Amino acid sequence: MKKNTIFGQIVHLLSHREFKNIVDSYDGDKYTKTMNCWQQLMILLYAQIKDLSSLRDIETAIKSRQASWESIGVTSAARTTLADANTDRPSAIFEKMFYRLLSKCQRVAPKHSFRVSMPVYSHDSTLIPLCLSVFPWARYRKRKGAMKLHMLLDHNGYLPSFIRMTDGKCHDVNVVKKPEYSFPTLPPDSILTVDRGYIDYAWLQSLEKTGVLFIIRDKSNMAYQSAGQHTEPVKSRGIIADELIEFKNHYEKMAYPGILRRIMYSYVDTKGTDQVITVITNDLRHAASTIAALYKGRWEIETFFRWIKQNLRIKSFVGTSENAVMTQVWVAMILYLLLIFIKYQTRFKASITELLRIFREVLLETNSIIDYLRTNWEQLVEFQRKPVQLAFL
Repeated sequence: MKKNTIFGQIVHLLSHREFKNIVDSYDGDKYTKTMNCWQQLMILLYAQIKDLSSLRDIETAIKSRQASWESIGVTSAARTTLADANTDRPSAIFEKMFYRLLSKCQRVAPKHSFRVSMPVYSHDSTLIPLCLSVFPWARYRKRKGAMKLHMLLDHNGYLPSFIRMTDGKCHDVNVVKKPEYSFPTLPPDSILTVDRGYIDYAWLQSLEKTGVLFIIRDKSNMAYQSAGQHTEPVKSRGIIADELIEFKNHYEKMAYPGILRRIMYSYVDTKGTDQVITVITNDLRHAASTIAALYKGRWEIETFFRWIKQNLRIKSFVGTSENAVMTQVWVAMILYLLLIFIKYQTRFKASITELLRIFREVLLETNSIIDYLRTNWEQLVEFQRKPVQLAFL
């Protein structure tokens, strides 16, 4: 992969100097003889784009283009060397690189489309099943293994602005309220949408104190009493109820003593079925229809989880240690940010899925990346077509 290949142009967006500073802070290349951290990152990124499923597949792919790899400093393709690197080198190196790249993506990301000028975030988690006999550190149940991927999605550009990986038994709300998980402090006058699994009244009160507006789905057994009508329901927009409430339970009232707003709205799902959703919020100023739209927008994080599971290799792993799994997930998320950055910078009109498919097909071509992104697929095939020489035997 010379610098003018598609892969070379993609990885050129990563700052080698920044990555070296991160590696040096962890002594990641100490005692390294053949494969340093940069080479490890290049190989794992290539494996992610090409969807290679094993260390043997990666080794074969690298060795088949040995001369090209040596041009960017990758001198080793041995699967045992890569396996040792994934196991021994701290995954925090790639985690920090992810956040460095995230800051660049945030500068070019488009604004969200909600009818509010405030930042909007959604937080949720997804379970990644693992075989307990192969990943014994990921015990979830007696005979099952799993890890949880917790994520805060920034609706500006749909960027994952916070990621934390835990064991499958970790309760979702612990990640947002316990300091050891380092959940970020959201800016005042921002909006956070979460599912009912995050109902913790003390945590909601902490959001209220910092000026963060939250929208959360209520629980069916929530004990409350009405404190008056907020506005008259606007049934034409699907709003059924819009009232002020306060908690009746003594301990819940001590944890959250203030007034909340309870909004009930209806909508038609993709199957044509009428659904009724009830949310509670400390937002007392925006229209009920706007709050309903904000909570419906929370589905974007579910779409995001589905996309990364279908298109990135984060469900099957080339290593079995906890560090190797974490490393592969962080590299997968680095690839996602690279795709997003290219899409926004080049104003690529098709989906990010189509962008990834194009890169998988032309990764080792030596044309400009812009040539492929400014044309449709039919023109791309014609662009690549070469005359075939026939010979009689």
